[in-house]
Amino acid sequence: MQNNRKHLAVVTVLVLIFTVVTYYILAAIYILPDQASAEAASIDNMFTAHFMLIAFLFALIVVFMLYSVVVFRRQPGDETDGPHIHGHTGLEIMWTAVPLLAVIVFSVWGAQMLYDITRDDDVEMTVNVIGRKWSWIFEYPDYPDLGPSQVLVLPVNTAIMMQMESPDVIHSFWVPEFRVKQDLVPGMTTYLRVTPTETGTFRLLCAEICGTLHAEMVAEVRVLSQADFDSWIQEQLISLAALTAEERGQLWSAEYACAACHSITGADGVGPTWLGLFGTERNFTDGTSAIADEEYLRAMILNPNDRYVVGYAQGAMPANFGDQFATRQAQILANEGVEIDILEDLIAYIKSLD
Repeated sequence: MQNNRKHLAVVTVLVLIFTVVTYYILAAIYILPDQASAEAASIDNMFTAHFMLIAFLFALIVVFMLYSVVVFRRQPGDETDGPHIHGHTGLEIMWTAVPLLAVIVFSVWGAQMLYDITRDDDVEMTVNVIGRKWSWIFEYPDYPDLGPSQVLVLPVNTAIMMQMESPDVIHSFWVPEFRVKQDLVPGMTTYLRVTPTETGTFRLLCAEICGTLHAEMVAEVRVLSQADFDSWIQEQLISLAALTAEERGQLWSAEYACAACHSITGADGVGPTWLGLFGTERNFTDGTSAIADEEYLRAMILNPNDRYVVGYAQGAMPANFGDQFATRQAQILANEGVEIDILEDLIAYIKSLD
């Protein structure tokens, strides 16, 4: 009995030491990004609890195993049978009940945390998030005169409710410093709530493999003070009527993420570069060809799947730009009283890239 107590005391100390060492190893390997949202602290607390539990369970198994191998190994010349050990009912109940209790605790904890980070806030700003192959677009319905943006700009310490949609495949909104993540699912609207707590610039990633340029589906996230955010809003309220067609075309190119597939530098991507495109001969997979004039550009933007240019991916370009342009033009007419032709603006911009 005395020896058993001695072994138990030694193993207990070793388990504690091994638990601490393993926890710090895990914490050093899996370094979490800086916290930049109100939700991050509670999520990190659960990460810490998981690391501690994992470290303890790992130490419990490894220490008992190694201690038994070293202390209770068969000595040279010992040919006797080992002791016959029968089951221990109390021990079996304990190692069934304790893990079950741990699972229940983490389940309740996780459910409460999920409720806390997804519940409605009485005062929150809404941002519409559109994720499509392979770009992000952000709209601010609380500011109807503000056009869509490719940069997500948020005021610090303000509850944000993001309404998310995807017109093509599943994407996933993830800013590591915010900790929270949400999928964008075609055919439905999903929601994500976050309260940024740190000003600065962060990186939005797509955390769901979504095709050829998945790795490049990133966007800049800027968290500003309320005063700086208000100034940014005023800077974005540009009168479209005061711009030239080429200048508006450049804005539309950014708004509809054309650069995700078409460069303006001469480098080919998923689609042909726009630099020097106008006036060149284009060869199609059906053996025909055409000159890239205004009519060609209209047809390829509105009906990109009617013909495919040799050497480029088929079916990569959305076929609903006509509807998107009409919706946006109606919004501009309602907000600014200005009639704009987005398609003609884009064509003017492409023609200027020679």
